[in-house]
Amino acid sequence: MISKEEANTTTAKVFNAASDYFDAPALSFWSRFGQQTIDRLSLHSGHRVLDVCCGTGASAIPAAVCVGSTGQVLGVDLAESLLELGRQKSRQQGLKNIEFRHGDFEHLGLPRESFDAIVCVFGIFFVPDMVAAVRELWRMVRPGGKLAITSWGAKVFEPANQRFWEILETERPDLVKKLTPWDRIRDRASLQALLESGGATQVKVFAESSIHELAAPEDWWTMVLGGGLRGTIDQLDPAARERVRQANLQFLLTNQVQSLEVDVLYAIAQKSHPRQR
Repeated sequence: MISKEEANTTTAKVFNAASDYFDAPALSFWSRFGQQTIDRLSLHSGHRVLDVCCGTGASAIPAAVCVGSTGQVLGVDLAESLLELGRQKSRQQGLKNIEFRHGDFEHLGLPRESFDAIVCVFGIFFVPDMVAAVRELWRMVRPGGKLAITSWGAKVFEPANQRFWEILETERPDLVKKLTPWDRIRDRASLQALLESGGATQVKVFAESSIHELAAPEDWWTMVLGGGLRGTIDQLDPAARERVRQANLQFLLTNQVQSLEVDVLYAIAQKSHPRQR
């Protein structure tokens, strides 16, 4: 297992690089799944929300809208470039109840039981010790509050994703990952077990299978550049990178792929009041 410092450095580097495409229309799924995560929390005016691995605010901004002017949202991420985009978007929407802060959510030093809801969308699997991460998040949830962890399921933008790795192997087999970070929690049982191992209670996991439409084959390459695959692409020399891009686009064209299958898991845990324990 790599060290936490190495994991943080790698994650920050990848997503700072991906910031130039992160909010492109082809990556509308960030906002879609972020909004759907918030919808499952039943937030109210005045609630305090912590969003870790918040990116550009796909879930933090909808949360800020829900909790209103009397509420407060704190978004935390390792990628400063994404945070700055989030600040710009929140200003454009006139939101004054949201803060985007650079930091490692496992070492924020915030008081225990200080948030009505804590959210982590597509981020928990970047942490080497996920159980310890969940335990720290759960510590900060107030009695009656909720913890939401959203992760990828078995299919993640298929068939394009699998073909991407097959094409990459012809160029740089050393870059091919046999396991992706979320493979550790890619089904309902393993995600539920993670939260319960971290001390979370009343855990419910919901599975969603959906479709992500492509307006054109180039949308897939934009998705590659605007997400976690950017770190792999940036290790290719320009010629190899272009060959991989062309092969990806040709696959989509030849097979007339106009939409991608994607599975998402939503885990919601609720902390009991002391009298209920």
